[in-house]
Amino acid sequence: MVPPDRCRLPRPFWSGIENMGLRPSAVLRHAKLPSMLYLDETAVISTMQLFAVWKAIEVLSEDPAISIRLVENTSTANHKLAFLAASFAASYRDGLERIARFKRACSPDKMRFEDGGGIVSLVTDWPSGTEPEPALSVDASLAMLLELGRRGTGQRIVPVVVEYARKGLPTATHEQFFGCPIRFGSNRDRLVLKSADLDLPFVGYNPEMLSIMTPALTAALGDIQAWGSVTEHIKLVLKRRLASGRPDIADVAQELGFSERTLQRRIGDGGTTFRALLDEARQELSRSLLLDASITIEEVAFLLGYNDSGSFYRSFKNWEKVTPRRWRARHTTTLTAVPSPVQGTSEC
Repeated sequence: MVPPDRCRLPRPFWSGIENMGLRPSAVLRHAKLPSMLYLDETAVISTMQLFAVWKAIEVLSEDPAISIRLVENTSTANHKLAFLAASFAASYRDGLERIARFKRACSPDKMRFEDGGGIVSLVTDWPSGTEPEPALSVDASLAMLLELGRRGTGQRIVPVVVEYARKGLPTATHEQFFGCPIRFGSNRDRLVLKSADLDLPFVGYNPEMLSIMTPALTAALGDIQAWGSVTEHIKLVLKRRLASGRPDIADVAQELGFSERTLQRRIGDGGTTFRALLDEARQELSRSLLLDASITIEEVAFLLGYNDSGSFYRSFKNWEKVTPRRWRARHTTTLTAVPSPVQGTSEC
């Protein structure tokens, strides 16, 4: 499946830009995009357009460290969906794996781990033929990955080294933020961490907190009353845990206070199977999420625990006999197409 050339810049991003002293409309005009695009929660842009936005920020701000300050000054609740989901992970490694899974489902760039010798290198791969990633975009990506670990663990994690493919010298902000050697002119952009740091637990681990990520998800989880049947309780637990990946029966049994064997028996008494309940939970939750126009279909796939949107498409078409995009078009009246100034922006 060809990676979707679809990128999102949510409203909190533009609020952060305003807090940095830049007007979103001016940035968009400089990037040759519609100046009011930042007001549209459903807007998607191509990778080329995303890079144009970062280049515009660099020119208009004249601040080579603005993206690091942007990451530092944005609250966890206002970061993008992937960061928020990762903040409720069990450990730093778990959080980074959630980010990687989100990217596989929702983004043209993919995050890769190179693990060995007591260190882990985090690198980003863009599709073949993509132009070099702008400096500010690279800074924001590396800073976000490090900030995730610091906020999640409550500790000032210091990388082993930060490497940049571009030429240059670090600013005082770079040195203060990363607190480690910073090398320019390397083979590629890379954040290198100690393996032991990735095993540090997150103090805010709480799968249930995923329910605050979107209004649609909150509403869907509220549909089931506290005194529902055992199968309804199982589906509620599944819905809460889906964004962490595909939950297994052991996870659900532990949360409900059953042994795995007892839960299997209760499921069988209800005339169903764990796999069937998982499918039902995904199907029910998918309908609620698709009604929220601010969530892309790729993000819906992530929240349902799929590793890629193609798998979600196949499941949804099996459930509803239409694609998620067509189902959304039939059941919503608020979706509007956002014309793209650049031809060829593809959808998964």
